[in-house]
Amino acid sequence: MFSSAAAQVSTSSPARAIAVSQGSSPYVVAYPWSGSGFGTKYSNPATLPAGSARGVAFSPNGSAIAIAHLTSPFVTAYPWSYLGFGTKYSNPATLPIASGNSVAFSPASSALAVAQSGSPYISVYPWSGSGFGTKYSDPATPPTGAGNGVAFSPNGSYIAIAHDVSPYVSAYPWSGSSFGTQYSNPATLPTGGAESVAFSDSAIAVAHLGSPYVSTYPFSGSGFGTKYSDPVTLPTGNAIDVAFSPDNKAIAIGHGNAPYISAYPWSGSGFGTKYSNPVPALVSSTSCNFSPNSSNIAIVTGGSPYVVAYPWSGSGFGTKYSNPATLPASSVTKVSWGIIG
Repeated sequence: MFSSAAAQVSTSSPARAIAVSQGSSPYVVAYPWSGSGFGTKYSNPATLPAGSARGVAFSPNGSAIAIAHLTSPFVTAYPWSYLGFGTKYSNPATLPIASGNSVAFSPASSALAVAQSGSPYISVYPWSGSGFGTKYSDPATPPTGAGNGVAFSPNGSYIAIAHDVSPYVSAYPWSGSSFGTQYSNPATLPTGGAESVAFSDSAIAVAHLGSPYVSTYPFSGSGFGTKYSDPVTLPTGNAIDVAFSPDNKAIAIGHGNAPYISAYPWSGSGFGTKYSNPVPALVSSTSCNFSPNSSNIAIVTGGSPYVVAYPWSGSGFGTKYSNPATLPASSVTKVSWGIIG
């Protein structure tokens, strides 16, 4: 049974939704999204996640939403529709070993990955309309430290984990049923603990501590290529999140110092000239993400309103959308866009 959000949302299904994870109850907040921006907040799930949330993701087919959090069972998932949150799925039979820091669905919505703080630092499960399947075997060579971020490639053939110990990023072939043999580490490693990882169609980006704060590489069936040149204008502080636009034409990095977000054109040659900063200025940033059609970008901020969104085009940031009428609580951590399945 779905929540009473039906009273808030018309039976004409919105095409998209946006959700944030946060450190305080209700731990996840979601809104319909349209060309006008944020709609009326969905009702909270009837059964909340168990504690402070670190990550959130919609399934690509729009039928589920998952939250990674710091308290057992470390991952919580719900059916999703234009009505909002459905009845919580049963927990996986084999839980992640420790705090969930990030969560990602495979492009086919057939697997769910959780980056976690304890060894083996990554847990992946089959996913279906029935929820979690039996946990896949761990990679033969696990990441070397706490998993802070996880991503599948757009074609579903690779999975990568950002972690806090050198080499800071670990990538594997993904067959849809198991991890393949870990790819060789990049020849030029990121310069510090990695917080987030993202794929484009032909590249991988790692947001990390230490200048240049973002490291990008070509990526193919052979693994990491030669690191792209750093952007001419670097992010201004430790990077916390990174995202490619789904059309592969832009890359954005959320980082610790003003202007807190740096966005660039992206091509097969790497970074273009940095886009102008969004207006008004942000107060901080912990997460950034492009909408599925690459026409909007959302950014999590450390102070009210906690999440902001802008139109996005080849010219960069457009005029900021109005804030949601019902704001998230403080300590928002990640933002995710979804379609309605």
